[in-house]
Amino acid sequence: MDKYLWILGFVVIALVLLYFGYKLFFKGQYDPILVRKVVEAPRTCPVCSIRLLPGERVKSWAFPPGRTSDRLMNIAGCPYCLRGERPRICPVCGAVLGEGEILIARLFDKPGRSHVHVLGCSQCRSPK
Repeated sequence: MDKYLWILGFVVIALVLLYFGYKLFFKGQYDPILVRKVVEAPRTCPVCSIRLLPGERVKSWAFPPGRTSDRLMNIAGCPYCLRGERPRICPVCGAVLGEGEILIARLFDKPGRSHVHVLGCSQCRSPK
């Protein structure tokens, strides 16, 4: 009887070590903590290309207001480039943006996430 209790104890210890070893080495792509980190990834300002801290936002307007999946968007910039701390550069044509100039983009809303595609600035997208 004593022998079976020792074997049962070793099996329980082996299962606990196997579980923690799996969690340590194979965190897995479905781990809710890992998924939360991907969702909270640092954002980048499309105007000045600086990584934003959590809670910092890019000033932008999407229209028409509502829940359509494909909308136009005007992007002014983040707090750093709007205050003049960083140069405001169009990622499409490379022009330096003035104080009142904006980026024009498309906003694609999907369930759970949004995607922004910059089309150009008010200089390179204006009718010539």
